[in-house]
Parts: sequence; structure tokens; C-alpha cells
Amino acid sequence: MRKLKSVNPINALPVQASPLFHTLVLGALSRYHEINVLPGAGAAVEVRDRILDYHPEVILFDLALLKANGTELLHSLRENYPVPIIACSGSSKRDARHAIAVIEQGVLDVVVKPSGLGSEPVRKLGEELARKIHTAVNDARPVPKLRIDKARAGGPSFRAIGISPYRHLIVIGASTGGTEALRTLLMHMPADSPAIAIVQHMPALFTPAFAERLNLSSPLKVSEAVDGDLLSSGRAVIARGDTHLTVCHSARGWVARYTHQRPVNRHCPSVDQLFDSAVKSAGKNAIGILLTGMGDDGARGLLRLRQAGALTVAQDARSCVVFGMPKVAQQLGAADLTGSPETIPHLVIQALAMRKRRSANASASVH
Repeated sequence: MRKLKSVNPINALPVQASPLFHTLVLGALSRYHEINVLPGAGAAVEVRDRILDYHPEVILFDLALLKANGTELLHSLRENYPVPIIACSGSSKRDARHAIAVIEQGVLDVVVKPSGLGSEPVRKLGEELARKIHTAVNDARPVPKLRIDKARAGGPSFRAIGISPYRHLIVIGASTGGTEALRTLLMHMPADSPAIAIVQHMPALFTPAFAERLNLSSPLKVSEAVDGDLLSSGRAVIARGDTHLTVCHSARGWVARYTHQRPVNRHCPSVDQLFDSAVKSAGKNAIGILLTGMGDDGARGLLRLRQAGALTVAQDARSCVVFGMPKVAQQLGAADLTGSPETIPHLVIQALAMRKRRSANASASVH
């Protein structure tokens, strides 16, 4: 029997469109005695009554209910009872788009309900839910509201300070809380950014919809990566949610490549796999950025990037939803810089400009 770290039972409130969801959650979490599944709620008034009666520490929403009247309920919870919210999604493309939308409204994380109700799919759902509940209650902070610095959004420019975007490659890793962190970061990247490759820990069902949402709010062209994609300036690609994404260098420039599907650091895709490929293909011309997330995936890869001469950045503790991956990176000495998602693009450009001046001064002193 797996045990969670919490001393007292964690009260989890299911909010459902039908009693079947409550039954599914009960079955999935039956092995986890330190998670107490409360009587489910349906209508908004029932959610209020359950909160007053039981004081849940985490709320599990059936995404089907959020489709109907979820926006007002999520807003009310975020303002009046800001506990972590995990949504359980169906497996259609429409479900995926809605899942990404509710994350923007304050939902911490999303899991996919099994298509079948056999013992093995339900067991896997329980394992994933228990892990996310544990993180939500013990490690996560409230999802911050999206911040837009209009003075910096879409800029500053790489070319304006004499840096060729074709010389550099940006690789980014993120997990829990990363959807909004990435949205903020990319919103503040200039249109002449170097090519960007991103790993966000997310089910394969969600990555196309996630890329579509990022594309709407960023000055960059954002899409899900396709094997063999040429990564060019002004473009960002998101790793598919079920295969490791790497980058290699060719005569045409950097190219996206998918490799195997074996988990690394319990994840597929893994941030470390992406970062290690950037060490080989870009070396000192790489820029590595590690954002919010549980665990340590990407921390050692960021260190290897720094050791190769790359510029490395970790998200700061204040702005992280889960200060796990960036914390380990900082403890390892892997980060040249730390900052929030809205300030990281500016910090990167400043650091590259400083490196360029130092290089010019060194060359002048030699001559």
C-alpha cells in the first residue's frame, strides 16, 4: 500500500456531473488510505455546503461539469476558497481544448479519465491522482494570475543589441504550473527570438491544444513538434506528450527529432533528454530555461548545459507554483540566472549582451 507524506487524511472533494464520476474516484483512490474522498457535490450550492461541512484540501472536478457552468464556480473558488483544483478530463479533442482553458482559469492540473473501467486503467488513474493530490496539498502554491508587462511584452529585440537569433537555440522544460509560466514567458519573447524547443510534462492528448493556445498569445509561431521540423528564428515547438523530443544540428540548422518512449525521470517526454541533446548540438550557443514543476527532471541537464558554456536560467521560488525542478537546479549550481517568467526574456537578452561585450573587450585586449 502506498503512503503519502501527510500525517492526517487529505480531504478530497469530487465535484461531478454525475454520480459515476464519484464512483470512479472512489475506486481509483481506494488503495490510498491517507486520502479521504468526501461525499460528492454537483451544483454550485452543494460545493459551498461541502466546503463548509468538510473543509476539503483539494477539489477534484469532473471536466464535464466545468463545461456547463464552470467559469463562475472556478472564479468564486479562486477568490473565496483558494485550494488546489485538479480536473479529470475525457479523451476527445474538445475535452483537451477545454482542459487547457480551465488551467488558465486557475486549475492546477488535469488527468485523463480512462476510456475503459477495467482494474488496470482505474489503478493507473488512482496512482496519477494520488501523486497529483500529494503535490497539490504539500508542495503547490496557488496558480498565479497571468501577468502581462506591456512594456516588455513581445520584446526587447535580439537583433537590436546585435545578437543573431540564428546562432542560438533555446530549450525550455516545465511541469506542474508550467502551462501558465510558459504562456507568460513566450508572451514576453520578441518575435526575433532564437528557435525554441519545449518539453512540458503533459498527456499527449493535450499538447496540440496547448500549442494552439500558446500560438494565440505569443508573438512567436508555436506548434506541436513534428519529427524532422526545422527550428528557425521566431518559432517555438512543443514536445508531443508521449515521446522524447531532442534537437540535432544539420547544414540547414537545428532540427527536432523524436526518439524513444521509455520514461526518463518517470517522464516521457523528459526535460533532461531535451537538454542533453542541446549540449551535444548547440553547446555554448544553447540557452537553457527550467520552469516550475515537481521533482528534478531537467535539473541535471541544466547543469550539463552550464558546464558546456550555455546560458542557463531557473524560475525563481516566488513565481513557481511548485518549486521543485528549479530548486534542485539551483542547489546543483546549474543556473546562471533566476527570474520570473515575465522577466526571463529580458534577463536572457541582457546576459547575452554582456557576454558579447566581454568577448569584444577580450579580443581588443589581445590585439
